Amino acid sequence: MTAPINFHERIEQLASRDCRYHPEAYHFVFSALDYVLDTQEHESEQGGRRLPDDRHVAAADLLDGLRDFALEQYGPLARLVLEQWGLYRTEDFGEIVFGLVQGRLLNKQDTDRKSDFRNGFNFREAFDRAYQLAPKPTG
Repeated sequence: MTAPINFHERIEQLASRDCRYHPEAYHFVFSALDYVLDTQEHESEQGGRRLPDDRHVAAADLLDGLRDFALEQYGPLARLVLEQWGLYRTEDFGEIVFGLVQGRLLNKQDTDRKSDFRNGFNFREAFDRAYQLAPKPTG
């Protein structure tokens, strides 16, 4: 009898099948999803609302969370870190999410599409502009 494959091994298998993305990209997206869910849960508690049991996250909300999580985790190096892992545009996040779905690590709804991740935000604008220094005053 073989031992069950753990989460990290499953991520490694996914990454080996799709060499565009480093295994850390999969881990990052999974961690960002937890970040978004925790944020939504906290916000619903503050507003006295209860989250739905399915804990589904829309692509637009996930993209916002991915951006915020990257900035929180890596600061001014966020874009460079993501690019090291093969992530250059929001469509790459969609590829990772649907890879995780295909690998049975995430579930999706019938209405979820990869195209939901198209043109979510520009990496340079989202990550570089967040840390541009203010111009020095003249005079």
